Amino acid sequence: MSDEQTENGNTQVSINGNIRRNRILSWVVALLVPIVLVLTSMRLIMTPVFLEFEYNLPNFPPDRYGFTTEERIDLSRYALDYLLNSADISYLGDLKFANGSPVYNERELVHMVDVKKAIRATQWVRYFSYVALLALWIWAYRAGWLDAYIAGLSRGGWLTVGVLAFLLVFVVLSFGVFFVAFHNVFFDPGTWIFNYSDTLIRLFPERFWRDIFVYVGVLSMGAGLALGFGLRKRK
Repeated sequence: MSDEQTENGNTQVSINGNIRRNRILSWVVALLVPIVLVLTSMRLIMTPVFLEFEYNLPNFPPDRYGFTTEERIDLSRYALDYLLNSADISYLGDLKFANGSPVYNERELVHMVDVKKAIRATQWVRYFSYVALLALWIWAYRAGWLDAYIAGLSRGGWLTVGVLAFLLVFVVLSFGVFFVAFHNVFFDPGTWIFNYSDTLIRLFPERFWRDIFVYVGVLSMGAGLALGFGLRKRK
């Protein structure tokens, strides 16, 4: 075999290796996209503006034990602030009703600690995903596989749409089953079940959580469609 043939063979092996690498990295990008879109949509929902919007919906179920809409908005803002700030559980534990009784009982406070840990974990996953996508973009730009990177973004958009479309149908048809399964994944069984008279249930009934899942799904799917259509490969 001549030196030229050997060189050509090595070049072909290198090209094939780069193609395989680019395909793998493109799929890594695609798998990161749903994580970024869903967790970003979750963070966008976690605002006082959303709380006011949700509680003021015409068909939002009233509190059977007497919370007004204004009281729900006010108390839910404290809960949201606690989940996003660096305060300990005394931030909620020190809250009292006008008669001096605590707003949250011990079981509710323990659960809110668990929720805060879960929220922080998702925040770190979101930050890591941002950094990973940025690092991959820099690598793709410098190493000449930017087309594969863009294809991965588009593929990730369609992946987001496909997965969330299935989950949204399941949420709409069997939200109770989905809700229980979701909580059993992230929390110890039984620690998230409360009485209807407890503050957490009065502030955040099942309808509240169903709406959140729907809104996050719709926002994420919208962003996924934008990526899928906007970055589709053109001839």
